[in-house]
Amino acid sequence: MDSHIHSEYSPDSKSKLKDIFKVAKSRNIDIIAISDHNTVDGSKEARRLTKKDDLLVIPSIEISSIEGHILGFGCEEKIDRDLPAAETIDLIHDQSALAIIPHPYCFYRHGLLCKADYKDLKIDAIETKNARFIVGYCNNKAKNLSKNENLPSLGASDAHYFKFVGDCYSKIDCEKDIDSVLKSIKKGKVEAFGKGTSNIKLSKYLFEYKVLKKFD
Repeated sequence: MDSHIHSEYSPDSKSKLKDIFKVAKSRNIDIIAISDHNTVDGSKEARRLTKKDDLLVIPSIEISSIEGHILGFGCEEKIDRDLPAAETIDLIHDQSALAIIPHPYCFYRHGLLCKADYKDLKIDAIETKNARFIVGYCNNKAKNLSKNENLPSLGASDAHYFKFVGDCYSKIDCEKDIDSVLKSIKKGKVEAFGKGTSNIKLSKYLFEYKVLKKFD
């Protein structure tokens, strides 16, 4: 499972949904979530396109709270940005979804736990292998928190370019349906795997993206 992928519905990605699906299948990833920034439009479209497909798409959104980013994993409806983290998490839970913290200690990518104390928040799980890292310090810190506090641990690509889908991923003990996936994560029946996205390839993508965006 790759629970954190961005599509062209995010302002910082150009990835087409069908390209994301193709790479996921080629890497034997059979569960994904389109977790675009502050919108569920990409997630809804991905679910529509895969209704008769073997690929399971979990509803999701990456929400910009005041303190940092939070995945509303299982959210079918948009949650407003720029709310306090605690309120954002309550709204996620109101949709019977999970509050998963992506890149929790990455200060330059709005890691929530750089500004908030996890003990003050009703967190359901955290990413301990986010593929977009430089030296691995933030992932290691998240891994230690997961181990010490018994928080479910996920791996995710955080791919903003479709070729990076599945660089990090999770193995999960579940049935292939949304409810089972959410329950298995909550119970900790999930494990993080994968490697970091090549910084050379990432730099090349970011350069090309900025150049293309400039001339759009």
